[in-house]
Amino acid sequence: MIILIALGALAATFFGGLFALRWSDKLHLILGFSAGALIGVALFDLMPEALELGGGYWNLDMLMLALAGGFTAYLLLDRMFLMHCHEEDHDHRSHHAHRGRFGAGSLSFHSFLDGAAIGVAFHVSPVIGAVVAAAVLAHDFSDGINTVSMILRHGGEKRQAFRWLVVDAVAPVVGIASTYFFSISESALSLVLMVFCGFFIYIGASDLLPESHHKHPTRWTTITTIIGMAVIYMVVHIAGV
Repeated sequence: MIILIALGALAATFFGGLFALRWSDKLHLILGFSAGALIGVALFDLMPEALELGGGYWNLDMLMLALAGGFTAYLLLDRMFLMHCHEEDHDHRSHHAHRGRFGAGSLSFHSFLDGAAIGVAFHVSPVIGAVVAAAVLAHDFSDGINTVSMILRHGGEKRQAFRWLVVDAVAPVVGIASTYFFSISESALSLVLMVFCGFFIYIGASDLLPESHHKHPTRWTTITTIIGMAVIYMVVHIAGV
């Protein structure tokens, strides 16, 4: 069963990315959806899961500190090393590309953690594993969209976006397999999830959302952002039932 779940996660992520590549001419709408989806994953998926896992080990201040630390760490990387900018001249293209790769890498590592969460859950109980797997599979499609969007938004070519899509699609499979070789405590995992929550809030609100409105009417991009958040809320809620 766990093999089928791993293949399902790979397929869902892959098809989400292919969707974004196919409709790349509507990138501003895809970016709007991606921004909402990333913020939705942070608020409706990662944060509640981290609070549930870490509630018995950490107080709320510590968990919120981890979230703020993730947000601040990505802010510093962005401003000091990744050179946040909206210009398209030649001098900034390499910085844009590097920023896109870092964002796609963060999303891929998140997918790896998703796979690891499935593997750990199945070690605890098949029922718990099935619930966690349902939650992960529910947003894997949007994970593929988000990864492709990060590369294309920063001037990357479709070939490069496809390569990162493959990495992101394989990541949960590797994550599931890795749980046979190592384990991570619930207390540590809760902090990791909060850090990624901060990452995704920053990427969605500071990068994808402003760019989705850049040189485009805001009405439809705003609507797609709201749809992205609503979709994540619904799939997480349904998967958690």
